[in-house]
Parts: sequence; C-alpha cells; structure tokens
Amino acid sequence: MRQIGIFAVLFGLVAGSAQAGDPAALELMNEAHKNYYYAGDGGSAKVTMVLTDKKGRTREREFWMLRADIADMGDQNYYTYFTKPADVQRTGFLVHKHADGDDSRWLYIPAVDLVKRIAADDRRSSFVGSDFTYEDVSGRLPKLDRHEFMASEELNGKTMTVVKSTPLDAKSADYGWRKTWVDADTHLPMQEEYYDDKGVAIRRFVVGKVITIEGIATAVERTMTDLAREHSTTISFNEVSYEVVLKPDDYTERILKNPPPVVR
Repeated sequence: MRQIGIFAVLFGLVAGSAQAGDPAALELMNEAHKNYYYAGDGGSAKVTMVLTDKKGRTREREFWMLRADIADMGDQNYYTYFTKPADVQRTGFLVHKHADGDDSRWLYIPAVDLVKRIAADDRRSSFVGSDFTYEDVSGRLPKLDRHEFMASEELNGKTMTVVKSTPLDAKSADYGWRKTWVDADTHLPMQEEYYDDKGVAIRRFVVGKVITIEGIATAVERTMTDLAREHSTTISFNEVSYEVVLKPDDYTERILKNPPPVVR
C-alpha cells in the first residue's frame, strides 16, 4: 500500500541529501497537503473563529467557507463570507489558487463598498485580524519547500512523522523553516511549528479535533498561536459538507458584492 511504502523508506532516507531534500518526504507532504486542503472535490462549512489575547479575553467571528477544486494539488477556488459580528459582517474573501504561480486574492470591504486586490506579497498578512495568514487559509504548496524527515514521534497517543520544511526561496515565507507532525493513519498535518532564522519558535498550529465526515477524515478544530504575542485563534468547522455548492466558474469578483444564497 502507498502509506506503507512511504513509511518503509523513512529511516533509509533520513541521511539523504539535505540540499536536494527527501523525495519521500515531499511525497508525504503532498499527501498531507491534499488531505487538508483538497478533501473531496470541494464543499462548504460554517466556521466559528475565536481570537484570544494574552489576558484571556476573547472575540468571536462567524463565516461561511466554500471551495471548488479544479484539479487535485492544482488550481482551486475559495470563497469566505463573514456573518458575525457587525464590524466584519458581509466581508468577503475570494481566492483563485494557482499551482504554477502566485494566487489571486480579493477582499471585499463592505463599509466602503470596496473590492481590494491582495498583492502576492500580502499573502503572509493577517487574515482579517486573526493569527492565521492569507496563505494559511489557502495553503502553501509543498513543492515550494525542501523537505527532510526528522523523526517518528508519539503525539497525543498517535504515531506521527515529523518533517522539516525549508522554503526554497527565503523571501517567499515569513519564517526560516517549519516542523510538521503528520498523522501516520490519516496523513493529516496535526501540528506545525514555525521558526525564525535563529531557530526561535514564532508560531504554532495545532489540530484539536478530527472527525470522519462523508468518509473523509476532517480537521474540525484548528488553532494558530502567535508565540511572541501570546495570542491565539481557534477555528471550529460546523455543518461541513463535501458537496460542491458552486462551480469553479462561479468564483468571480461578482460574488463578493452579491453573495450566493447559501451563505446568507
């Protein structure tokens, strides 16, 4: 089986070329990325976002997220529509994810009735004030990094494979490198730590809950923590469906000002 094949070569490749990276590590990260960002052919979810500051004070937001895949590990479209609270209500976020180039991203700001194109350099900016970046929402393709196996570890009672990923182009990321804990059974990324060039951990991502929906292992609770600011954001997915609600061609700038009925 493919999974067995990946893990069977793990320890034989640990000593491989750090410059070239490990082909099996790249394969595993591709699988993890596909399972996390490309589950099914698309779908929808109602999402609750809770932002917590260092004093434990919280703010809550709610939004719908729709997705349509054009090709596995290839192009896909995302649409996010905020419903609560009032200060972000009707805010929309649209992504055309391109496998072979920079993503196209637009943000609709209802207070000024403005659709703003988000430049490629802004993909590492905060997603609507949260600890997730725009790139965290739509994903960073594994082919942009060099991957190396580090270890096999237990995390919360489950076997994980730990992979170190270093950007091939240092300017393409706001971190020096990251560690990812990939579940040996589901091939989902269950934890990630981001480090600066000096090896100091700056952000931590943790999956808090996984359930099976329509036969697909789904991370329904995810937390990103800014370790320096001691600030975190937790997103919880509800009403998850892998039925494709909108066709890829429906993901145009027009839906930012005229959201589809499913999200209203």
